[in-house]
Amino acid sequence: MPSYPYVLLSAAVSLDGFLDDTTPERLLLSSPADFDRVDEVRASVDAILIGAGTIRADNPRLLVNSAGRRAARVAAGKPEYPLKVTVSASGELDPTANFWHTGGEKIVYTTEKGAERLRREPVAADVVALGTDLDWRTLLRHLREVRGVERLMVEGGGTIHTQLLQQRLADEVQLVLAPLFVGDPEAPRLFGPGGYQAGRLRLLETRRIEDVVLMRYEPTAPGVGVLPAAADRHWLALACDLAAQCPPSETAFSVGAVVVAADGTELARGHSREGGDPVVHAEEAALAKIAAGDPRLASATVYSSLEPCTRRASRPAPCARLILAAGVRRVVTAWREPDTFVVAADGSGLLAGEGVDVLVLPECEKRAKAPNGHLLP
Repeated sequence: MPSYPYVLLSAAVSLDGFLDDTTPERLLLSSPADFDRVDEVRASVDAILIGAGTIRADNPRLLVNSAGRRAARVAAGKPEYPLKVTVSASGELDPTANFWHTGGEKIVYTTEKGAERLRREPVAADVVALGTDLDWRTLLRHLREVRGVERLMVEGGGTIHTQLLQQRLADEVQLVLAPLFVGDPEAPRLFGPGGYQAGRLRLLETRRIEDVVLMRYEPTAPGVGVLPAAADRHWLALACDLAAQCPPSETAFSVGAVVVAADGTELARGHSREGGDPVVHAEEAALAKIAAGDPRLASATVYSSLEPCTRRASRPAPCARLILAAGVRRVVTAWREPDTFVVAADGSGLLAGEGVDVLVLPECEKRAKAPNGHLLP
């Protein structure tokens, strides 16, 4: 499966949800202490992304301002400044903007048509053409797999924030609420209309910073079909944490499982050998806690740190069959079952053959294997 960076959306808004007003000067929504917090977050990431519209409207430098934080980056073997990234389908960019002439490396993601324009009117940046259209998954995959970006901070504008949330590619939203109103219907808003995840996001933190409030949220809704969502990584990480709670065994793997409804509601969780049962499997333990015929199961996702088993000696029904019997049509796992106890088990293949969408997220594999190190060569 493709690998994407951790995507953090960062924004400040007025009490009535605006990013700015319509005057020529930028509206300062954050407090001085919050600007320093943003500087700290910038220093912690590998890349910072803004849209071409934000470059035109605000002409930002997009720097880590603290010399101490820049020095700490260099001491850690990182560039002094994070990679600066912008996106422009048209390639219509002002080569004199501050963005190009401050900080470290820069990259522009554009279309083939936009790249042609940038060859005629170049800017001081690497140019990557993504094809006839801009595609966020292709862009994120390039950042992670080609440029080595593990953490990406997105500072706007509202259209980009909206697209990343609606496509379920944002891992975290850091939202600062400022104590003022804009009230101008022509002013830019943070989020636009469209289809967002059903259900509630998870609140990670609230913090008062002078006269503003920071709120950190995490999307919870699983992906759809074979397309991974940011929330898939969060839920699979939880399954891996559950695996670490298993009583150790020399004859069975330690596995964790979570069942999550389409709106991000956790339906149940379980782990191997839970509750003193020496032979219960993780998916079996989780599914047993949900009423048979629960209508949410048909659109739910099962997260399992190890792919569901296809054969077992302890009980008649292997976990892959239990999942099918429950009516679940999507499974996300971190690790394909090795031949330690069952040769060529291939639970993923069995499920896929029955029409279940199966995703393997290899970035979680090391975490899933950790409690099973004594069983692996």
